[in-house]
Amino acid sequence: MKLTELMTMELIELQLKGETKDEIMEEMATMIDRSGALYDKEAYKQSLYHREMEGSTGIGFGIAIPHGKSHAVKQTCVAFGVKRGGVDWDSLDGEKAQLIFMIAVPEEQASNEHLKILQFLSRKLMDDEFREHLLQAKTKEEIMQLFEQV
Repeated sequence: MKLTELMTMELIELQLKGETKDEIMEEMATMIDRSGALYDKEAYKQSLYHREMEGSTGIGFGIAIPHGKSHAVKQTCVAFGVKRGGVDWDSLDGEKAQLIFMIAVPEEQASNEHLKILQFLSRKLMDDEFREHLLQAKTKEEIMQLFEQV
């Protein structure tokens, strides 16, 4: 599986505008909705918030991976956003999240698909150099090239 198969240019935002976790989640859910991957944005957002209640998706190292599996999702996709100043995501290490990956998975594919994506992202994002390249990227094309190399 390649991340670039689940991500398009319209699912990348190098300057997220939101100042809070809720605002960023709304902004990124809107990106996913605009891409045509959702049947129902509000139902998808409910799945995101339900997951956050189980425990923060702020995994540390300046990374958050909010994810939702829902019947409101038509097709699996991943949105990526950068919040340069960071946003409080209740991360385990107390760091603000700067690199945010939002995963949308149809309920019927949930057991396998989202775990594969989470494992893949978690493994790659432990690489300090890779995270730094993501933060330094100036264009969506650079982001896609970084993910293409993985």
